[in-house]
Amino acid sequence: MAPYRGKRAVNAAELLIRRSRGLRDAGTIVRHNMEVFRALLFQDNRNFIQVWSRASKSPIMYENGKIYFENYQICYGCVHSEPKILYKLPKRSKLEKFEDALLCQSPLNRTLASPSDQKPSLLALTANNWLYRFSADTGEELQRVYLSPRHKFRYLSWDVSQEIFYVKSIQNKETSVARQVFGSGVTDAVLSQGVLVVSYSNKTVKLYSFEHIVQRYMTEKLILGKRSLLGGKTVGDVPFGIPVNIHITDCPVVLFEVSCSNNSVRIGGYPWHYIYTPPHKNHKGTHHICSLKDGTTATNGIQNMNCCSLESDWIIFHPDDSGRIIHVGPTIINVLKILGELNSSCPSMVVKDFSMATHRNNIPNAQVTVTSSGRTVKRRFHQLDDDPDQETFRLVEYEDELDLLAVVVTNGEEGEGRAHIQLHDNQSGQLLRTFDLTEQWDETYRHELSIDKDTIVHVEQKKTTFCCHLYKLITAKNEEA
Repeated sequence: MAPYRGKRAVNAAELLIRRSRGLRDAGTIVRHNMEVFRALLFQDNRNFIQVWSRASKSPIMYENGKIYFENYQICYGCVHSEPKILYKLPKRSKLEKFEDALLCQSPLNRTLASPSDQKPSLLALTANNWLYRFSADTGEELQRVYLSPRHKFRYLSWDVSQEIFYVKSIQNKETSVARQVFGSGVTDAVLSQGVLVVSYSNKTVKLYSFEHIVQRYMTEKLILGKRSLLGGKTVGDVPFGIPVNIHITDCPVVLFEVSCSNNSVRIGGYPWHYIYTPPHKNHKGTHHICSLKDGTTATNGIQNMNCCSLESDWIIFHPDDSGRIIHVGPTIINVLKILGELNSSCPSMVVKDFSMATHRNNIPNAQVTVTSSGRTVKRRFHQLDDDPDQETFRLVEYEDELDLLAVVVTNGEEGEGRAHIQLHDNQSGQLLRTFDLTEQWDETYRHELSIDKDTIVHVEQKKTTFCCHLYKLITAKNEEA
């Protein structure tokens, strides 16, 4: 039976029948499953209920259905109605503590050498320069690699599009070779989308092709566990580690360069554009959207919310890879799109796709002052846009499988910090459901929110304590007699 192409309701029984008969496109089943789940999510008899809370003195992390405590030493799985402990790693000494960790998923389009390589893994970088690979489900140690006796590594990052991850060291004093190649004043370097992004103290950001650097300056291709010609030792073993096999002798070609505030520049959209704030006081609070091809500012490409708030607004390219832009302020969220042709001589245009706004009382507040003579004086003052007594947008998360935007909104009208989550359709911005959070929301502390189908995880920091609150989608009991 061929799948229906038109838009109509599809029930679970019909999907099971289709699955038993088989479909040529495996992705079709997944899409229909998500459509059914999304319909269940918006039924009136279902709600997100807090089912579990835990506190810790160390940071708490959530990723891909797992909650990590005690610096990744304890892992809980969130598949069941309440989290179940999956594993506890042995206690580690100060030298062996984890500096950073990264969840690694295997590629789906090819088979790897070992069955354990095909399953999700947790990569962990230790203080003594070891890189471990553990099973994400059992905590079993699968592999260990010694990195270097010379360089101190501290950070792990993931370059998703290139299916590679990289380990970054702490910054050392610039050598004469580094200054000769990249210039003086380097403050940071990251790898993203196959591009080496270098930041400078003069607020400049430069982009270099990492593929070009590897092809031109690599002296030997290294393989873990094999002998290297550079030192005659086994790569990844103590005390040799992984030798430096890229020696840059001259400055690579600069693909792109821009001066920007906070060394922050974002690249995306179609055609390619970049978003930045010029490093001048008169541009503070503005976000400029320009063509990556020639730097031309798009029509309506300077976005400014004119916020008067403690927390500044922020802007990113939408994580759904649609090329759209999300601009989030305390009272309004704009989803923008870029209209333009790839080889057109006319500048692109930024237009609003849809907006979301808070519901506020716009009556200006009055501050009452009593003078020494007993005379009452009322003085009007401007309320902050993110005032805790008013509805305020705090966080925005994207649920890719259900194609939803989850927005955290706070409202402290009754003197208590309360928050709720609004679920909006990602294509239209339509408000579909609202769920209240049980715990109070203190905007002075850091908060993180993750939504993963039927699970919502809220991690907050209160002074020196971290708290994790987990919500599950639960069907309300029938109260009829």
